[in-house]
Amino acid sequence: MFYGAVVWDPWLIVAQIVCLQCLYYVTLGLLLALLVGTRVSRMSLFYFFDFAAVTASTVTGWCVIASFLLTSLAGAGYLLYLVERAKKCLDFSATIYIIHLFICVVYGGWPSSFTWWIVNIAGLAVMALLGEYLCIRRELREIPITRLRSMATGGGSCGLEFVGFTFQLFVGFQVSITRYGLDGIGIFWS
Repeated sequence: MFYGAVVWDPWLIVAQIVCLQCLYYVTLGLLLALLVGTRVSRMSLFYFFDFAAVTASTVTGWCVIASFLLTSLAGAGYLLYLVERAKKCLDFSATIYIIHLFICVVYGGWPSSFTWWIVNIAGLAVMALLGEYLCIRRELREIPITRLRSMATGGGSCGLEFVGFTFQLFVGFQVSITRYGLDGIGIFWS
């Protein structure tokens, strides 16, 4: 997709939100299994959606906090590949965390834990800011120009690698501007 052409495609936006939300919970599940699953006898949705699990008073609570924050780091990478635009990263990050808040309210009630709010706001900030940073770095990369092979007038290849273009000014007069590696620029006409 060209970045200059802004097209309103609601199905694409919904698909991006669904993909990001699924990747968020898959990553969170894997990290919870690694960090919390080794500490508890049985994993449940409690660690995903109940605000009481996010606590700084136990080691298991710290593992849950680490899982949420590491998931936000991974979410920034997902934004880089699924959203690809820096100006959209905050919107998609906020959408992920608003949907997560809604699911948490349905599962365990309104989060009354100060720690839960701090962790989720910090996760939102990390995901949005790191995602924007990564997307900006990608947007500012140099565009690679492919190397072309020059064709001799007789139809064979002359074997010179060059980057350039050719245009015809009028019938019988053609100008080629060519850049040979880092050494120089050649202008040829025929």
